[in-house]
Amino acid sequence: MQLPSHDCPLCPRLYSFREQNKIKYPEYFNGPVPPFGGIYAKFLIVGLAPGLKGANQTGRPFTGDYAGLILYHSLKKYGFAKGNYDQRPDDGFELVNARVTNAVRCVPPDNKPEPSEINICNKFLTSEIAAMPNLKVILSLGLVSHNAVLKSYGCKPSYAKFIHAKSYKINDKITLLDSYHTSRYNINTGRLTQEMFDDVVAQAASLAI
Repeated sequence: MQLPSHDCPLCPRLYSFREQNKIKYPEYFNGPVPPFGGIYAKFLIVGLAPGLKGANQTGRPFTGDYAGLILYHSLKKYGFAKGNYDQRPDDGFELVNARVTNAVRCVPPDNKPEPSEINICNKFLTSEIAAMPNLKVILSLGLVSHNAVLKSYGCKPSYAKFIHAKSYKINDKITLLDSYHTSRYNINTGRLTQEMFDDVVAQAASLAI
C-alpha cells in the first residue's frame, strides 16, 4: 500500500501550508495523516481532509475536532469501535472491522483542497482501497470524498450522484454509501443530525455482514 511520506512535496500549496503550521504549531503532527484502523476491515469511511486543529494536530483521522464526536459515536454504537473516544490518539479507542481515511491526506487552507490536490492524492486512496482484501462497504462523507472514491475505481462522477443515505454498487463486491460530512457546520445548520448519521452507519453495518 502506497502512503505519502511525512514531508510529502507533491502538492506545493499544501506543503507550504504545512511548513507554515510547523512554525506556528510546532507541537502538532503537521503531516499527511495516516489511516486509522486495520487493513482487513470490511468497512471504510472516507472523509475530506484533516482539520487544522483536528487530525492535523493529533495525527489520527477525525480526532480532536467536532466531526469525530459524531463519527466515532456512531461507529461505537454499531459495533465498529470499542473503548472511549477522548479526542486523543493515545486514548485507547480502537476500531473494529472499520477503517477511517481521507480523500486528501494533508490539511488544506480553509478546509478546501483544490481539484489538482484531490487528483494528486487520489493515488494514495486508490492504493489503500486495493490493499483491503475484505472490503465491502465504503462510506463517503461529502461530495469530494464521493467523487474521489468513484475516481479510484475508474468511474466518472456521472456514474453515481451524491445523495445522502443513498447506496450504489460499484462492483459485485463493493457498495458505496453516501452521507453528509459530520462537520460542525452541517450539524449546526441541521443538514445532518446524529440520528441521521446513526441511520447511515446502521445501513453500513447491514451491508458489511
